[in-house]
Amino acid sequence: MVARDAHALDLLELARALGELTTTAREGRTAPEAMTGGSFTITNIGSLGIEAGAPLLNPGQTGILALGSVAQRPWVHKGRVRPRWTTTLGLTVDHRVVDGAQAGRFLADVAAVLERPSQAVVWS
Repeated sequence: MVARDAHALDLLELARALGELTTTAREGRTAPEAMTGGSFTITNIGSLGIEAGAPLLNPGQTGILALGSVAQRPWVHKGRVRPRWTTTLGLTVDHRVVDGAQAGRFLADVAAVLERPSQAVVWS
């Protein structure tokens, strides 16, 4: 499903739009035209139990971000190994449109917001 003009929405507006799209999809009411014309995809491969993957770019789109399964894993925090909730991220971009370094910075920003959601408030 496509969140139209997402670039013009603030964070709260985008959350509402995605919520409406999700509700429509779960109810089986997604119109065919609501699934075309997108430029970027976010996919949740974690819902299938997949920890990590390399998402394939949809034809005509600029990028796709995949989120892996969320699970407790051993993580070094403040010098000690502790269980932490983690996920993996995978990003594929069309390098004819997006520079790899720019894509890497975007992925780092997404990770930062997932680690510290309050960071999104600063950026919005």
